[in-house]
Amino acid sequence: MFIINPDYYSLPCYRIGAFTTDHIAINHQIPKNDFAVSYFDDKFGKGNWQYTFNGREAIHLALESYNLDKNDLVTIITTSQNYYISSCVTNSIQKFCRWNREVLPETKIIFVNHEFGYPYPDMQKLVETGKPIIEDCCTTFFSQDEKQMIGKYGDFSLYSFPKFFTIQSGGLIVSNKPKKSSKSILLDDIHRNYIENVISNSLLKVDEILQIKKLNFDYAVAKFEAMGFTLRFPKMKGTVPSVLLLNNNGIIKDLDGLKFFLNNHGIQNSIFYGEDAFFIPNHQNLTTTDIDYFSFLISFFINN
Repeated sequence: MFIINPDYYSLPCYRIGAFTTDHIAINHQIPKNDFAVSYFDDKFGKGNWQYTFNGREAIHLALESYNLDKNDLVTIITTSQNYYISSCVTNSIQKFCRWNREVLPETKIIFVNHEFGYPYPDMQKLVETGKPIIEDCCTTFFSQDEKQMIGKYGDFSLYSFPKFFTIQSGGLIVSNKPKKSSKSILLDDIHRNYIENVISNSLLKVDEILQIKKLNFDYAVAKFEAMGFTLRFPKMKGTVPSVLLLNNNGIIKDLDGLKFFLNNHGIQNSIFYGEDAFFIPNHQNLTTTDIDYFSFLISFFINN
């Protein structure tokens, strides 16, 4: 049995990321572990990566390395190429220069946002422009294209740990070319050790995490497709979505109302602005009952 309109002080908390309140204690008790160092050395090359306070600092460090002038132009490219783009990205760029959404002759840097775990499909065409590329892989930690090159096309690739792991902060910047980023100025040794311990613990269980994520995703897709919704991006080999992003197909007449309703029931969610689509959590710390709860609430909203 599920409850509609619970007491405000008894709301559940379903976040887009996998972190839950229980992980305050769990993470605090993780013994010192540096497995992440060898993992990232193997994945990115020794000396080519560093931890950052969060994904925003990773963006800042990458942009900072280009000595941008306020009149320079950074072009943002996304997987969907609709106008939706996180303010974390645009606000970070605006601290340095202008931004737009179409590659022009005056574009100085191409900033590619691989959205929601779905890689931008035409990376080679962007490479052929000869312009510097920054890859925003903040929601695309595990996803790859057929060439296994996501995160390696650009000068830099950027990652945000809370999008996939049970951690409250932390990111990564990877330098793929001789151009290097400055060192993080926001991380102290205590925070750096926290990130390393938690991420190491998660990476040791990565196969289990990916298996649970896949099972949850497949279960949720079947559940919501039966209601008439469809996936915004098709399933692709090598893709590990960070959310469940659904085409509404005109079913819900008030997506803003749905967003408010789900938030009031403890579920972080949002509209995929610019399209008739929305997204809800889908990660390794959900159960099928949690997904049933999401489905129940959305069905209730539709019918009432």
